[in-house]
Amino acid sequence: MRNVGAVVLAAGGSSRLGRPKQLLTFGGETLVRRAVRAAAEAGCDPVIVVVGETSETSDTIRSELAIRDSRIASFPAPGNEVRAMIVENGEWRKGVGTSIRRGLRELPGFVDAVVLLACDQPFIDASVVGRLIAAREEGGRPMVASSYASTLGVPALFDRSCFEELLALPDDSGAKRLITNRPDDVFPVAFERGAIDVDTPEDFARLTRKSD
Repeated sequence: MRNVGAVVLAAGGSSRLGRPKQLLTFGGETLVRRAVRAAAEAGCDPVIVVVGETSETSDTIRSELAIRDSRIASFPAPGNEVRAMIVENGEWRKGVGTSIRRGLRELPGFVDAVVLLACDQPFIDASVVGRLIAAREEGGRPMVASSYASTLGVPALFDRSCFEELLALPDDSGAKRLITNRPDDVFPVAFERGAIDVDTPEDFARLTRKSD
């Protein structure tokens, strides 16, 4: 397996929810920590977390990810298996495309591919990310995307050959734009529970009821 990094998009404002979705707790763990752990345990290195500019939310995310855990220890951390590097995106209000660019620009040159993850899919885990990585090795296509609710989306893996196009995304466009524009270059991997996300208080209430 070649070198795969990860970018966790955690800079959203959660305006519809009314509080930071990144810090919602599900299964005893915040959503941002679940996303980082999924990437780390699947072997992604480095794991880059894109947050908004310095604020109470970004400071809390930093504290959350600094909890002692060798798999997601704060960067730099000599001797740890995987590093979580937190970077700020001062332009996050312009759209998710700015966060994708911010994260990609921090990837070292040895990274051959990147997995993009969001912070609002509570059922993400290492097995999901691992299937994306395995499909890339087996399928040979430059993109591997999760399949759910009759669509393709994140978490998704992109070969380095896609980086230039990801960096050129409009500010308000996510990686789905690239997936849609190049369907023949995408290998789908089933992740039915990827359709479950948290955008509103009602979404979170339904999620917590189901987990009780």
